[in-house]
Amino acid sequence: MEKVITLVIPAYNEEHNLPVLVKKLSDFFQQYSRYRFECIIVDDGSTDHSREVIKKLSAEYKWLYYLFLSRNFGKDIAMKAGIDQARGDAIITMDADGQHPLDLIPRFIQEWESGYDVVYAYRKEASDHYTYMQRLRSRLFYVIASKLTDLDMEEGLSDFRLFSRRVAQIITQFQDKELFLRAIFKWIGFKQKGVPYQPLQREYGTTKYTLRSLIRLSLQGITSFSVKPLNMAIYLGLTISILSSLYIPYVIWSFMYNHPISGWASMIVTIAFFGGLQLMILGIIGIYIGKLFIQTQFHPPYIIESTNMQSASYLHSYTYPELHAITPE
Repeated sequence: MEKVITLVIPAYNEEHNLPVLVKKLSDFFQQYSRYRFECIIVDDGSTDHSREVIKKLSAEYKWLYYLFLSRNFGKDIAMKAGIDQARGDAIITMDADGQHPLDLIPRFIQEWESGYDVVYAYRKEASDHYTYMQRLRSRLFYVIASKLTDLDMEEGLSDFRLFSRRVAQIITQFQDKELFLRAIFKWIGFKQKGVPYQPLQREYGTTKYTLRSLIRLSLQGITSFSVKPLNMAIYLGLTISILSSLYIPYVIWSFMYNHPISGWASMIVTIAFFGGLQLMILGIIGIYIGKLFIQTQFHPPYIIESTNMQSASYLHSYTYPELHAITPE
């Protein structure tokens, strides 16, 4: 029986890159005919003309399907929406900007056929496509994330990966409102293999990963897989308390020998420092409490506004609440 491989591509404001990517996919599918390929593009609430472009492309290429989410839910949630609907024996996730080389897919398939459940790509070296600050931010992100989550995430780990049907079935069970799929794929285990790659140049547009988004992704990922920040806050407080106690003998000595304790400025700085430290620790605690609050809200992690899937029964539905209003166009 012919095996099916499903590509899942989340897209947000990629109206210019999508036609180029889909044309490359079409050429690749014709050359690599051992499997039957299909592709699901998940539009994550784009504000440009991406949806019109996707509809036009899906009418031209019968293997192309789309999911239009009702708003912007975030890249990882959009990717999971596509994984939930994917029916392939293996699923490949990749970005819509065209930077993931299609030449790597045969290598993915080869490793999958040899027994690996997850085959993922990571940047093998510093690329000329990125500035020094972008590379530094990326390096710091993966170093900190790996240390605090106890997950071995290679520098430059990407969302370009192939995984088996049984892994996909596990991913569909995650109902987190804030997903960090790069860490989830590491956390679930199974037999995995990393493949180095060199990213291609974007045809249009610029990267959407700003410093602010990386910080948000770091906090989201770390707090989803580890309580180490809370443990660090305890150790930090204990260390500062011990260091502060060393000041007590000096205070006693000054009192006994009538030495005035000067240093109004240093006192203000110390108060400001500890005040900021307390606020930071409270913020860490607040993040965890906020995640608990979000997770206890009984609503689906995403909403599909429209799709060209062939049957309503094909769509993944949730028990809280069931999305009876979702129908294919």
